[in-house]
Amino acid sequence: MSEKSQYAAKSSSADVTLNGNGLPVGRAIDEEKQLGRSKEQGKQEDYEQVVHAEYEESTGPEDVTGEPAVRIDSVNNLDTIPNGGLRAWCQVAGSFFLFFNTWGIINSFGVFQAFYTTDFLKSMTPSTIAWIGSIQAFLLLMVGALTGPLYDAGYFRWLLRIGSVLIVFGMMMLSLATTYWQALLAQAICVGLGMGCLFVPSVAILSTYFTTKLAFAMGLAASGSSFGGIIYPILLNKLIPKLGFGWSVRIFAFIAMATLIVPNTFMRVRVLPDEKRKLYDMTAWRERPFVYYVIGGFFGFMGLYCPFYYMQSFSLYHGIADKELAFYFLAIINAASTFGRILPNFVADKAGPLNILMPCAVLTGVVELGLIGCRDLASLIVICVLFGFFSGTFVSLSPAALVQITRNRGMIGTRMGMCFTVTSFGTLVGMPIAGAILTASSYTYIWVFGGVLTIVGASFMATARVAHVGWGLTTKA
Repeated sequence: MSEKSQYAAKSSSADVTLNGNGLPVGRAIDEEKQLGRSKEQGKQEDYEQVVHAEYEESTGPEDVTGEPAVRIDSVNNLDTIPNGGLRAWCQVAGSFFLFFNTWGIINSFGVFQAFYTTDFLKSMTPSTIAWIGSIQAFLLLMVGALTGPLYDAGYFRWLLRIGSVLIVFGMMMLSLATTYWQALLAQAICVGLGMGCLFVPSVAILSTYFTTKLAFAMGLAASGSSFGGIIYPILLNKLIPKLGFGWSVRIFAFIAMATLIVPNTFMRVRVLPDEKRKLYDMTAWRERPFVYYVIGGFFGFMGLYCPFYYMQSFSLYHGIADKELAFYFLAIINAASTFGRILPNFVADKAGPLNILMPCAVLTGVVELGLIGCRDLASLIVICVLFGFFSGTFVSLSPAALVQITRNRGMIGTRMGMCFTVTSFGTLVGMPIAGAILTASSYTYIWVFGGVLTIVGASFMATARVAHVGWGLTTKA
């Protein structure tokens, strides 16, 4: 190389500034620009993949479980929860009709209890008849031990389909029943199993669409049980004298079938857990708030349903109302329950579900005790309204409160299943015990039984609240 060329090369090397990576600045700038373009392109591709995943989640494809195969975020990632939007509110509408055909049917059993006692099964004792309704409610809660983990594992669509078929089939079989055991198998076992498939998914799915509006969304959904408790009793009381028991129950089944089309059509899982959940979470029993809350649910639900089962027959026995008016008391309770499931839940999003649940649970028991001295129509209507309002809050806020004390949202389905399993045993024995009390004594002791147990349950829930956040009255819980 000539001296001139060597000098030019040295000059060129001397004038070049190196960056921190030992590269010439000009070359480094070009590479950084190229790297930036690659990153932007990568972000765009990632964004397109997420959009495509969201689209596929709402339209397909589905895996073998019937659920969307795409998992786009974590159940514990609260930042991605929409808290509104058309799709989120469609889940509320779907849950509304699931409540309509689960707790709505449970809340209507007082009509069956009165009809069975005076007509269809009049040779049976009230306690024996009450087993039909109590087993139905027991299975609704007990089957949650299985449906919770199945929901977490991605079998939401299958639970909807199986539950819907069992409810409609069970009611159709009830319309053909001529004996106690046929009614027990159809109404208690078949319908109860169907309800159990639907209940936990109807609650658990809302926690993946809402956070700050969760209690309000659950309240709207839970109001479906109130509407079911209004429509079904009026339907049966009006149709049975005209069409007979068989065709009245068949029409009942057709309404259930039509309304269950809505959740089966519109409800979709937004996000699936990254791994399959346990059937049983042993660590839950090491958390004092959860333990106290479960005990409270056991006692509370053991006494809660006394007015739902025995209000109609109580008013007839004491001559407070005639047969035409008596069946409306159950509808009044459920109508008032609609407001109790929505208005307090709206406040609960700001104050905390446990803070609203506790006083309403206590007042539910107090109002129930008020039935002891009730002997006139005006007083009974007032008690029906108050009991419906406060009991509606008690029932609708219970799942939201459980979500509140559950740290890992991925375990919500399992925890709900565990809680409802324990609660189911209280529901199972509560009303037959009340029926046995009625056979041995009078309605007075039914109301004492129900009211005291509900207040005891509220006390344990208050203890759960203290264990969760302490004694501060203004602390959100």
